[in-house]
Amino acid sequence: MKQLIITVVALCAINLLYAQHSITLLIKSSNKKTPLAGATVSIKKQGIAAIADSSGLVTVLNIPAGTQLLEFSHISHTAKSAEYRFPLLQQQPVEIYLDEMEEEEEEVIITSTRTSRTIANTPTRVETINGEELDEKNNMRPANVSMLLHESTGLQVQQTSATTGNAGIRMQGLDGRYTQLLKNGYPNFGNFAGGLSILEIPPLDLQQVEIIKGPASTLFGGGAIAGVINFVTKTPKEKAVYDFILNQSNIGQSNIGAFAAHKKGKLGYTLLAALNWQQVYDVDRDDFSEVPKGNNFTISPSLFYYPGGGTTIMLGNSLTKSSSMGGDVQVIGGKADAYHVYFEKNETTRNTTVLELEKQQHNGSNIKLKQSYSIFNRNISTPGYTFSGSNRSSFTDLSWLQRGKQHVFISGINILYDQFRQQNTGLQNARSFTAGLYMQDTWDITEKVKLESGIRFDNVTYHTNNFRKNQVFFLPRVSALFKLSEKINSRIGGGLGYKIPSIFTEQTEALQYRDILPLSNVTAEKSAGITADIDYKTTIAGVLSFSINQLFFYTAISNPLVLQPGLPGTLYFANAAKPVNSKGFETNLKFIYKNDLKLFVGYTHTAARANYQPVNKVIPLQPQNKLNLTLMYEKEDNFKLGLEAYLTGNQYLYNNTRTPSFWELGFMAQKTFQKISFFINFENFTDQRQSRYKTVANAPHSNPGFDDIWNHTEGFICNGGIKLKL
Repeated sequence: MKQLIITVVALCAINLLYAQHSITLLIKSSNKKTPLAGATVSIKKQGIAAIADSSGLVTVLNIPAGTQLLEFSHISHTAKSAEYRFPLLQQQPVEIYLDEMEEEEEEVIITSTRTSRTIANTPTRVETINGEELDEKNNMRPANVSMLLHESTGLQVQQTSATTGNAGIRMQGLDGRYTQLLKNGYPNFGNFAGGLSILEIPPLDLQQVEIIKGPASTLFGGGAIAGVINFVTKTPKEKAVYDFILNQSNIGQSNIGAFAAHKKGKLGYTLLAALNWQQVYDVDRDDFSEVPKGNNFTISPSLFYYPGGGTTIMLGNSLTKSSSMGGDVQVIGGKADAYHVYFEKNETTRNTTVLELEKQQHNGSNIKLKQSYSIFNRNISTPGYTFSGSNRSSFTDLSWLQRGKQHVFISGINILYDQFRQQNTGLQNARSFTAGLYMQDTWDITEKVKLESGIRFDNVTYHTNNFRKNQVFFLPRVSALFKLSEKINSRIGGGLGYKIPSIFTEQTEALQYRDILPLSNVTAEKSAGITADIDYKTTIAGVLSFSINQLFFYTAISNPLVLQPGLPGTLYFANAAKPVNSKGFETNLKFIYKNDLKLFVGYTHTAARANYQPVNKVIPLQPQNKLNLTLMYEKEDNFKLGLEAYLTGNQYLYNNTRTPSFWELGFMAQKTFQKISFFINFENFTDQRQSRYKTVANAPHSNPGFDDIWNHTEGFICNGGIKLKL
């Protein structure tokens, strides 16, 4: 009997030891007290895991008796762990609260709207390019931001010269003159200075790029019809930053860049220096360059002084000098003869000085004075022809920002003076003076509804040698943000805009401004535009985050300035009676698996029409459909691999012929060893280029004409290099 009792007790003990138990949990967000669908519960020691349902409930089965460590995780919340002893006495679901992580998007502070709000709480729709994406594009084109913009949804880099590679930027299917380029909020890239703008902005010192699509005239005035692209540079921090990059490509381009920044006590500084060399490159062996021979040098120092009391003073200067020569490769090599004659030479000097004074108040309000003065000199030479001039511009802005419980109000005045002088003849001399007054209010009506409304008055005087005109513009603008749920929000906005007349357009840039008559009796172009989007974000199974953003846009431009044939051998500008319309949509999808594997899909459909055109009203060199695909796999501070594919749809040329669609593919890799990284990039490795369809240069060889550029000209590019971060 005694042995039987001992056996029963032993069996009970063994059964208790190896019994399988369970626990039911309710997992919620500690911030919002809402259930976390897809949250994961695991006991790694036992190889057990379970996933919460849509109500946040999860039951974990087959748990051995004894003390077990349970780990809880969710893709958007901070993981935590807790010990429980099984069998568990509590019968009700155990509540677990996870803290919400700061999303990357929440941390992005927008400077373009001047309210210093996070992107998630800004009624104006703003897209940002920052962090990893900037770093990746810097690997591809360390010399300039053309690749950065070319691969962004809704943007198009339009090459204007077959031999020199000069290019402009288009947004929503509209000519580049309707998109305003800013550097830290300064509009120093207009008119004659805009022809080479994106080719003279190095990306190494950029903190982020902010893109506003649609009318944005309240704060930025004339030219912000299609939108605004603001290049925001890094500022000094307590931790010193020293970045270096060396790059070499198969097409003969060499790049050296360095950036330094540091803040210590009341002083701080940033310094950017970049050198670029390019050998002439003729990929199709037709004697004409696809990439010109040239060099480019940029140095940009800035000094910051923090005297205390919330005051910041910044003084900066940026100097860029460049020289390029494209055309017949034998002429470039110094072997010209009667047959080898043609060349196109560009020499530029761009110098911009900026001064900023900002005073922060204790209540978060501030007063800011911004002043810039820019000089841009350029000389364009071809056989028997020279166009040379100097563009000088001055920008002054004084603003006052006030913060209340529900309102952020900004008001200000600014003055913009722009003068172009053509050397020797003075034929194209032009000048403009703009005085503007603006006000904008951002109203947090509720936590879920935010409204931004603004108004601007501009008084503009512009004149050439032939005429003088004064116009007053009234520019209202409104945008709203609706947070429909935790996963869905929507923005809608619209406003008016204008653009004063100028001979400096993509079309005239392609002609080197040859045979263009001075402006006479023309008036400003006016616009009305609207954008609307809806954004949805969710997580799937706790490991996959998914988001989709759907944008719709429409812009109408009245009195469009159109280049027309005049007397034999001349061209002139006139205002067309019928408008330009651009409408379409953009779709952006993002998939992120465990923060390592990322897939981005972007599709743009654009229907841009010039209604004044007699036959084909489609705007030339504007693809109706574009598709962007990017797949990225990355282990932070270790390596990254990227595969990209881009489809460009059919386009119409100026002669109304239609081009075929084409794909371009790219691959990049980067390996990091602590502070040093090695990278290699294969851009357009399928060698997609226009000369595969037809030669771009047309006879006669000594004085060629060139087709419109609708495809790549240089073809496949391989580059690689080293980056050092100290």
